[in-house]
Amino acid sequence: MRPSSSLSDGLLGGLSGAPDVDAELSDPAVLQAMLDVEAALARAAADAGIVPVPAAEAIAEQCRAERYDPAALGRAADATGNPVVPLVGELTAAVPEHARAWVHSGATSQDVLDTALVLVAVRALGPLLAQLDVAVDAAARLADAHRDTVMVARTLGQQAAPSTFGLKAAGWLTGLVQARDRLRQARAAQPAQLGGAVGTLAAFGPAGAEVTERFAAHLGLPPSPLPWHTRRQPWLDLAAALGGLLVAAGKIALDVGLLAQNEVGEVAEGGTGRGGSSAMPHKRNPVDSILVTAAARRGPGLVATLFATAVQEHERAAGGWHAEWEPLLDLLHVTGGATARCARMLTGLQVRPERMRENLDATDGLLLAEAVAARLAPAVGRRVAHDLVTRAAAEPSFRAALLADPEVRAHLSDTELAEALDPYRWLGSAGRFVDSALAAVRGAGG
Repeated sequence: MRPSSSLSDGLLGGLSGAPDVDAELSDPAVLQAMLDVEAALARAAADAGIVPVPAAEAIAEQCRAERYDPAALGRAADATGNPVVPLVGELTAAVPEHARAWVHSGATSQDVLDTALVLVAVRALGPLLAQLDVAVDAAARLADAHRDTVMVARTLGQQAAPSTFGLKAAGWLTGLVQARDRLRQARAAQPAQLGGAVGTLAAFGPAGAEVTERFAAHLGLPPSPLPWHTRRQPWLDLAAALGGLLVAAGKIALDVGLLAQNEVGEVAEGGTGRGGSSAMPHKRNPVDSILVTAAARRGPGLVATLFATAVQEHERAAGGWHAEWEPLLDLLHVTGGATARCARMLTGLQVRPERMRENLDATDGLLLAEAVAARLAPAVGRRVAHDLVTRAAAEPSFRAALLADPEVRAHLSDTELAEALDPYRWLGSAGRFVDSALAAVRGAGG
């Protein structure tokens, strides 16, 4: 399925993954998950009185990944279309003769590989969610520290009106928290798979339901009400949650990259010695922003593949199931890397309030055009107020044009005009929104 080394060990894999997540996605980790499934199957059947207990324990004793060669199993899988068949053959040969008849008893290859990939996903999401917690905490600190740090808000690529960096960070925070909630739910709901050849568990006779319950319990997974061989909603829920997290992280990365442009200069990524260029010694590129953005742009294709494969025929799919394995692992890989880099980016982010204020003041009050029009509207009407302010906005100095316009001055005094051009008076509910976002996180226990 994949190289036996960690996904982060390759020339490019280290740029898209995270070592602690990738360790759970490696060939040895997938192989161990498959063997964990075989051990749980034997023990569950023994619990139900179908398999002799000594045989079940003998099988479990041989379910250690270091005893098998993932690369050899991968080569042998070409003959059967999946690696479970050759693994079952090697496991059967490894156990004592009295236990051989009970290896893989009652199951089908898809039971083993589906449940193994569930285990892999659940295990990989442990360190991934830990990094996501770091990112959430960092975003919350930024929102809190910069609740009232005024800056330019930009819409459609243009400067628009005053806002605060705290509100921007609160938006980042909310996106991460919502993604975390969905991912936690998807992880907790990933079920064991056990249906046998066609989803009836006929090989277990009337004990099928009991074996299913005990099988899931041995693995620490929830049981499924019925086999999901061609009902792929668990993967869709997981894929959607991972894709949503990539979007949340990607939005932050895109904002950071734009704010870090030299012409803007309102933030910079931290980290000594990071961001260099092979050609231009002066450059300091926002590396984490770049790599998180790259991951976010890979995500939709991987999510789409999992959704595209989910319409599967009859009781077992020919090709649809097989098409899921690597995209699922790739999606976990890139999401793990994006989450770790997002956490690092937010934790070390250098915020420059003075530059934010310089950019806000650079247009001589122009960004307060909406505020001035709102002050004029009660006296002259909304349409006339809009036209007066538009006329002033066309002049080289917006502030000077307002001060020199007799129609404006007839209704706005020096004090009123100064108040209208004060960005702190045109922040609306920004502070309350930040407080609400922080309260929601703190109320949820982080």
